[in-house]
Parts: sequence; C-alpha cells; structure tokens
Amino acid sequence: MVRCLVVDDDHEIRTSLQAFLQRFGMEVTAAADGAAMRQAVAATAFDVIVLDLMLPDENGLALCRWVQEISAVPVIMLTAQGDPVSRVMGLELGADDYVAKPFEPRELVARIHAVLRRTQKAEATPSAQARQVVRFEGWTFDRLRRQLLSPDQVVIALSSAEYRLLSAFVDHAGRVLDRDQLIDLTRAPGVDVNDRSVDLAVSRLRQKLGDLPREPRLIRTLRGEGYLFDAQVTG
Repeated sequence: MVRCLVVDDDHEIRTSLQAFLQRFGMEVTAAADGAAMRQAVAATAFDVIVLDLMLPDENGLALCRWVQEISAVPVIMLTAQGDPVSRVMGLELGADDYVAKPFEPRELVARIHAVLRRTQKAEATPSAQARQVVRFEGWTFDRLRRQLLSPDQVVIALSSAEYRLLSAFVDHAGRVLDRDQLIDLTRAPGVDVNDRSVDLAVSRLRQKLGDLPREPRLIRTLRGEGYLFDAQVTG
C-alpha cells in the first residue's frame, strides 16, 4: 500500500484529496501546515509527499528542500496556475514533479504512480556499468539505498538531484564534464534540469562532501570547460 502525505492548508482540498486517494488504495495522512508535516514525517515513513507551495507557517519550497536533505522521498508540489518561477525553483530544489491548481484528482493519481515507478526503477535497476556501492576518499556511496556515508561513518542525506549528480560524477571520475553533459546525465522524467540547477546541485553536493568553496578538492571547476570529479573511485 502506498503511504502518501498530503500537505495543504485548504481544508476542502485536503480532505477531498485524502478521500480520493484512499479510493485508489493509498494510505493517506493529511497535514494542514509545515509543523504538522514535520511531525508526520518524523513519525511515519512515507512513499510520496504531495506538498502545497503556500502554507500559513512555512514556505513549501523550504519544506521541499528540508525533505530532500533528510530523505529520498519523492515530492510532488502543488502550485498556483501561472506561477512558472515557483515551479522551476521547486524542481531545482529537488521536487520530482508538480501539479498546477486547479487540477483533476485523477491526474494527481497518475503523477503519483509515475513518480513511484521512476523511483522504484532507479533503485532496483542501476545501469549496467554502475556499481551499487562505490568508495572514494574515505566516502561510501550506496546507490541502491541512496545513502552516502562519510569517512566518520555519518550518514549524509542526499536530495534526488544530488543523488543523480553524484552518480554521474562517480561514473565519470577523472573526466571533465561540461554543463550540457551533466544535464543529460542527471535528467529525469518530469524534472527540468538546466545550467543553473546543475550549478546549485554542485554547490550543495560540495557542502555535503566538505569541499571548501574556494578550493574544492573533490569537485573541481575548470573555467570554460566544466566540472571534474577528482577522486579515485573503487567498487
């Protein structure tokens, strides 16, 4: 049974979505604001989160980023019609899809199933060349579990964008990858990847790897060429 968290401050939308999704065999928890969402995420392991952009206590984009920092749970954003800037920002922060209000509930069901299929496929069938567990500079990257373990044995949470980016880097260690190549390597259905989102993901991944902003050691920037993952990767 799919465990879904619906976060929306509109009581009518929240309750109607909960009832509709339950008709499709989902186990649905509803939250009216960011605080209730945080409590629900702490108490339950969800398979997908449907998150409204506008909430009374916290910004949906900040909550989306928080989710991506602590887990690999896919997030579908609910945004206002004609708000492309927020949709782009949500995708750049790691949201897996978005639905513009007003929307047909059946479309949301289809998008939930599509996101779950992509997630399950990515976890169950890594590429033929991809090694499930790789190590570099004391770090351990388990791609099946989407888990990054630091040299101090601390689990570092990766967003979906950061996971795809690190996978691309370890598969092409020692090679310079320009932004166009990284866009192709990190593209996912329903996710808009562009130069800016690549740079943002690189910056966040550097922070999590402890790379100094001015003198990064693992992910080096080569001006006019692209990025180089300068590490020896072993299986």
